[in-house]
Parts: sequence; structure tokens; C-alpha cells
Amino acid sequence: MGDKAHTHPGAAGRAPTADHPASVRNVVLVGHNGSGKTTLVEALALAAGAVNRAGRVEDGATVSDYDEIEHRRERSVQLSLVPLTWGGFKINLLDTPGYADFVGELRAGLRAADAALFVVSAADGMDGSTRMLWDECAAVRMPRAIVVTHLEAARADFDAMTEICAGAFGGDDPDAVLPLYLPVHGAAGPDGHAPVTGLIGLLSQRVFDYASGERKETGPDAGQLPLIEQARNRLIEGIIAESEDETLMDRYLSGEDIDFKSLVADLERAVARGTFHPVLAAAPAAEGARHGLGTVELLELITGGFPSPLERAAPDLTTPEGAPRPTPACAADGPLVAEVIKTSSDPYVGRISLVRVFSGTLRPDETVHVSGHGMADRGHEDHDVDERIGALSSPFGKQQRPLAQCVAGDLACVAKLIRAETGDTLSAKDDPLLMAPWDMPDPLLPLAIEAHSKADEDKLSQGLARLVAEDPTMRLEQNPHTHQLVLWCLGEAHREVALERLRSRYGVQVDVVPHKVSLRETFGARSAGRGRHVKQSGGHGQFAICEIDVEPLPPGSGIEFVDKVVGGAVPRQFIPSVEKGVRSQAAKGVAAGYPLVDVRVTLLDGKSHSVDSSDAAFQTAGALALREAAADARIHLLEPVAEVQVMVADDYVGPVMSDLSGRRGRVVGTEQAGPGRTLVRAEIPEIEIGRYALDLRSLSHGTGHFSRRYARHEPMPPQIADKMREQPEEGR
Repeated sequence: MGDKAHTHPGAAGRAPTADHPASVRNVVLVGHNGSGKTTLVEALALAAGAVNRAGRVEDGATVSDYDEIEHRRERSVQLSLVPLTWGGFKINLLDTPGYADFVGELRAGLRAADAALFVVSAADGMDGSTRMLWDECAAVRMPRAIVVTHLEAARADFDAMTEICAGAFGGDDPDAVLPLYLPVHGAAGPDGHAPVTGLIGLLSQRVFDYASGERKETGPDAGQLPLIEQARNRLIEGIIAESEDETLMDRYLSGEDIDFKSLVADLERAVARGTFHPVLAAAPAAEGARHGLGTVELLELITGGFPSPLERAAPDLTTPEGAPRPTPACAADGPLVAEVIKTSSDPYVGRISLVRVFSGTLRPDETVHVSGHGMADRGHEDHDVDERIGALSSPFGKQQRPLAQCVAGDLACVAKLIRAETGDTLSAKDDPLLMAPWDMPDPLLPLAIEAHSKADEDKLSQGLARLVAEDPTMRLEQNPHTHQLVLWCLGEAHREVALERLRSRYGVQVDVVPHKVSLRETFGARSAGRGRHVKQSGGHGQFAICEIDVEPLPPGSGIEFVDKVVGGAVPRQFIPSVEKGVRSQAAKGVAAGYPLVDVRVTLLDGKSHSVDSSDAAFQTAGALALREAAADARIHLLEPVAEVQVMVADDYVGPVMSDLSGRRGRVVGTEQAGPGRTLVRAEIPEIEIGRYALDLRSLSHGTGHFSRRYARHEPMPPQIADKMREQPEEGR
């Protein structure tokens, strides 16, 4: 790349548009927190003429981090779209958060994009989570390139970082990850660090000097030629091999000088196949400068080396009823197939939906069908409704610039789609379709909340509904056993942002309360009880006596009631009353206030009165009998046990297994789950894994994740059960 400099007029006042899929490039930026993704977006926006100074649009905000929460936290917490134009192409840059808690935003960006830029810091190196994200992209063969940032740092080393990337991302083929440019260093400073001031284009064999803040092109000097020749030959061989262009390989091996355009075409083919990953360098522009180091080269790679939407297959399609449908081509005149990538709320406009159009053309004021399925377990109802498209716009920081239409392959914001939520499909109202959903991480950190006041209680339901509609990585649960309202999140930062959004965006103040697990009680041995309810106070009195026997049953048996009364000691019409009283008391608990399960209650005998016996009296007697039986028996507390599967890098298997044992867990097996990864299966009491989502991340340096599912209830150790009984009821 880099055969000529591009100039581009300022575009801050109008929305970039596209009239054909071939002129669109959708690129998601991926990298760990602090790698420089947002700074890179700002530099690219400046180089493309979209902003006048370092990405700032208003009030110190940037074109991607403009949310008030992002300002306060000084980091990205949501997916942001920054559209640019360059050389006749529209580039949709999707800036994603680098923090693991917001991986849902990242996966939404991967869904919307056709290629990914992995941003790695030359100063900070690479973490395990970046490798995991690379593997995730590799699984779907997404085209990827690598951008090395923070080259201004004293310890930065582009060549060393390139080798690290080749080892981490190249797999068995180190020539699958090679630099397109070599850095040119200026004079060393007092600390011995020589800053990068320019780049050598290996394909074009030209030098691009950024020392003045403007990009200047020159020829290489004599001292650079041997270095260029060696690196260039390796690059060309890598590109041709990964593009599997046998004809070009024969020409190259025969000594023919391959022209620049043929090399660029093969580079695009190799990148689009997901088998070759070029490495570039980038740095922000200096104060008052127009070009940051490598920004023009990066824009040229995106437009000339990355695939268009025409080259990426759309997700699988079905009807809302599940019948398979062929995937239409990415064509502006095709049937409408679009997907809501992200939803957000604006205090003035209302709900805004970021939409990727895979086929057809989306236009304002037309009526479309909205299909949303498969998210019921996260508080999202299935729905099939028709909705009218509101205004179309293109985001620019906090601004929304109007669009006349959005063609296949492009992205746009749609105003006031009331029912549409993240992941929903938009299609023609007379031909409803449904896209296969993308994978969402399972939220495993519980946040139990209560409304702070009566006024907040009135607004809580609507605020939570809007929150989970915007973020499908959250799951809302009304626990029927503990009667708690629980918002399941991905981590602490995710939790804090959810609380802040409830407070600042929806005006709902909530209190965080301790999360409860659903403990239960059962009898440890057989016992008997007598319930006597006899009262006399003017008029009809109350008279009911019953005698019961209680015995434990196997786990999962519930409450079994048996009638063995003989001789009419308890009249037939009152036996259901005794059972009702027993079951009511069992639901309330008999020792620590937890539901009683897995017992057989046998009614043996009793007494009645022809006048004073009643349904209510025998209900009370049944409850009293169960309480008396419990008073003379050993009552076990039962705790829920979860089956847990932990996926972790091999280096951390030992610490993970040791930690699981420390949580009263039982490791039931391990197995290899791919190169360098191990799956650990264990059973752990749920009370021990409330914060495991956080602890595992710390223990495995961000490389581990786990899943859980309820297995059974089993007796809690006596010493722990005693502590639970000693807790005040509101703290349980």
C-alpha cells in the first residue's frame, strides 16, 4: 500500500453516504483496555477530514467516547459507530470497549463488521484476553489486521511486538503475520529512545515521513535498501502463499518483478480469506498536525485491502416459525434483511437503534416487520410485530445527521423503534424473516436490588425493562424462592454502569442488597408431632387435634401427604384441611424460615368436635403438628449445588482447581479443550460462587470463563448451617 498520498475535504458538516455495498467498509476495532483504540479512531477521523482537531467534537467529547458515563469513567463502556469517507469509500469504524465486562458490546461490533483491526500496545504487550478474542474471530474466519500503538513510549519496540503477534496469532505459520511497513526512527533523545518518525512501505518501496506532522513521500536511501529487500521478499511470499495464487507464485519464483497493483490485489484476497494478517503502526497526530503516523496507510489498507460487504456471507435465515430460508445476496435492490446491533436511549429523541442492513434498502417512514426470538431467558419477550421506521441518521459524537436511506452493507441509526431490541431482525412486513442470533456471554454476577423509595418503585419496572432491552448481556430475574429482584451482570464495572444508567438515564434510585441463594430444609430423621388447636370464647369455639408422623424422603421428592386415619377420628371433610395446613407451614419452613422439602407426612389420628371443628381449625392444627415434629427432630439445611465448567489456559489449571477445592467444590474431571486450553468440571455449592465471575478473571489473568447450571440441593455442613441460622432473617 502507500503508493500515493490522499487528500480529503472536511466532512464534519455532512453525513457520509453510500449508494452501493462495494463502496462500504465495516471495520471493528478490538483490543484490551488502554491499547489505544479510541485514540486511533480520533486520529483516523482527523486524517480523513471528519474533524478539525484530534477527534474532539464538543465539550471535550470525542467522536466515539461521548457518553457522560464514559466521560466520568474515562474509558469506553459501549459500542460506538464513527462513519468516515476516504477515497470514495464510506468507512464505518466500530469502536468497542476493551474491558472484559463489556464483551457483549464487542460481539455486537463483530456482528456488524466485515473485518477487524486488532489494536495492541507496543508499551504494554499483549494479554490473554486479546488472544481469546483473536481465536473467536478466527472461528468465524473474520479478516483481521494488527495495528501497533504507543510507539512513542520509551520501552516500545515495533519489531519485538511484531514477533509477539506472529507467535500469538500466526499459529503454525509465522509468515501469516507480517508487517506491511517498517518504522523509520529519528534521533535518539537523552533517554536513548529513538522515536518513530516515518514508515517504509514494503510493497511500494517508498518512505513516508511524518516528522513534520504532514505526510511526505520520498524514496529510500541506500542504507535502507538491504533491509527493504529482505523484508519485502518475505512479505510477498507470505501474501502469495496465503492467497493461494499459484499463477502469481510461479511468476514471482521465475524472477519476474510483480507490479504493485497485482500485489495489492493478492493482499486483499489473502486478508479476505482470513489467512494473512498484516501488521501496521499508528500514532496520534501532534498538536496542530493533520496526520498521525500511519493513519493514511491504515485508511488505504481498509479501503484497498479489506473486504466489502459483498464478500461476507450474512447469518443464517429462517421464518419466525423456524423454517429455513436462503440467504439473499448483499444487494441494494434485494429483499430487506437487517438487524438491530445496538439500542440506546436519547433524552430528546427517545430510543435509537443501530442497524446493519444485510440486504435491500432501509428507508424512512416505511413499515417493516420486527422479529425477536430466543432471549426469553434474559428478560426479553419473543415478539413479531410491524413497526414504522422513523428518521434515519448517521452518528457523529452526540449528533445525529440525517440520511435519506441505508443500502445493503451499510449501517444507520433508526429513531423510535419502540418494540425492537438488540438482536432483532427487520424484514419486509409481507415476508417476515429471522436471523440466527449471535452468541452472548452468560451473565454470572448477581446484583440484588430494591427500589429506594415508593417513587422509585413506580419507575423501577420500566427502567429495568429499558436497561435489558439495550443490553442483552444482562439478565433480569424475579427469583420465586428468595423473592428478590436480581440483575445478572458480567462483572463489577458492568454492574456499576447498570446502576449509574438506572440513576442518571432513567431516574431510578435503587439499593443494593445481599444476594440470597434458595436454601431449603428437610428432616434428618423420623419424628412425630401432635397439633392441638382448642379455643373457646363465646359462641362457636375452635377445636381440632391431629397426630402426624414425618419421615425423610430421597432428594427431589417434595412433600408427600398420606392419610392413615381410621374410624373417622378426623372427619373426611377436614383431612384436606390438615394437608393444607401442613403444606402451608412447610412453605414457611420449620427451623430457619426456609421451605421444607423431601418429607412424607402421614396423618395417623386426631379428634374433632361436632360444633367447634372447622376447616380453619384443622389447618392450624396441621401446621402446629408439623412444627412440634420439627422441634423434636434434627433439621438439615439444604443448599443448592451447581455443576460448573471452567475453561482456562493450561498455565492456570492448578490454581483454578485449588481455588475450587477451597470453595468446598468437588472436581469431577478435566479434559483438553483445544491447544493450550483445559476444561475443568466441578460441583460447587452456589453460596460459594456468588463472586466467582470476578475471582476467576483475576485468578486466570482474564483467560478463564465458566458456565453453571443447577444440579441439586444437598445438606449443608453443620458448622455452616449453624452460622446461617444465626443470621438475622433480613440478612439471609
